[in-house]
Amino acid sequence: MKIPALFKEYIWLVRTIYRARRISLVELNERWVETDMSGGVEMARTTFNRHKDAIQDIFGIYIECDRKDRYRYYIGNPEVLEDDSVQNWMLSTLSLGSVVSEGLSLKERVVAERVSVDEQTLEKLINAMKSRRRVSILYRQYGSPQSFWTAADPYCLKLFHQRWYLLGKLFGDKYEMFCLNKIEELKVQQRIFKLPKDFDVADFFEPYFGVVIDEEMPTERIVIRAYADERYELRDVPLHKSQIFRSWPSRFDLIDYPERYRDYADIEVQLKPTPDFIDYMLSKCGRLQVISPQPVINKIEDRMRKATEMYHQIEEK
Repeated sequence: MKIPALFKEYIWLVRTIYRARRISLVELNERWVETDMSGGVEMARTTFNRHKDAIQDIFGIYIECDRKDRYRYYIGNPEVLEDDSVQNWMLSTLSLGSVVSEGLSLKERVVAERVSVDEQTLEKLINAMKSRRRVSILYRQYGSPQSFWTAADPYCLKLFHQRWYLLGKLFGDKYEMFCLNKIEELKVQQRIFKLPKDFDVADFFEPYFGVVIDEEMPTERIVIRAYADERYELRDVPLHKSQIFRSWPSRFDLIDYPERYRDYADIEVQLKPTPDFIDYMLSKCGRLQVISPQPVINKIEDRMRKATEMYHQIEEK
C-alpha cells in the first residue's frame, strides 16, 4: 500500500505529539528537520495549521494548544489512540503501510493479516450510518440452506478477528450482530431512524468479549488462572478492558514458595460468558483455566466433554 506524502506527515505529527505528550512548535520542528520527509526544511506554521485541521477532519483527532504552557501542543482526545477505536486502527494500518512502502526491499518479508469484506457493502453501510437510514439485509448464516431478508437500523461497525460486523437495531428494540461476509445483498431504505443521544458504543460492548451479544445473559465476575508464559501475554495484551490481576508472584514468593507460585497468576474479568468467550478459553486449554464461577466452568467442561466424545467416536471407527 503506497501512502501519500501528506498522510505520512499526518501520521508523523500525531505520533510525535502523542509520544511527547506536550511539545512546542519549535521542539516539533527540531524533530521534523531530522526526518527524510522534511528535506531539511522546517514546517511552516501555516502548513502545521493546515495539517492540524486535516487530521481533525480525517481522523477525528484533536491537536490542541495550551497557551498557558508556553504554547505547547497536545492531543486533546488521547483516548482514541489508546482504545480499540477506528482512529487507532486507521493510524496503525497507515503507519505500517508507510514503513513498508519506504522499505520496498522488505515488502515480501512483512506479512499482515487479511481483512475479508465486500468493500461495496462496507461503503453502503457507512453511508447509511452517516445519513441515518435503515437498511434491508439479505442474510445467510453459514450452513443454512436459505437466505432471509431483515431490516435494521445500522448503529455501528466493529472489526473482530479479521471480520467486520454490524450492530443493528431490529423492530421491537432488539439488537442483532451481522457479519458482513454473510450479507448477500444490502439496500439502503429512505426511512430515517433516530440514534438515541445516550447510546454509547463502548458502553454497549463493555460486558462482551467479542461480537456475540445476549442482553439477557448476566454479567459474571470470572476468575481465570494463567499458566507459565500466558500470564505475560495477558499482562501485555489484556483479555478484556475490565481485566485486573488478583495475584502475581513477587520475587519473595518465588524464593519462599517456588513450586507454588512460579507457574501461574490469577486475573479477574467482568463480562458475559458468551459462546465466543467459551471458544476462546477452549482455544487456550492447558494455559488458561476458569477458577470461578462454577456455571462458567460447567459450560467449558460440557464443551470439552463433547469434543472428547467426538474423538472417541473416530477411534472406535
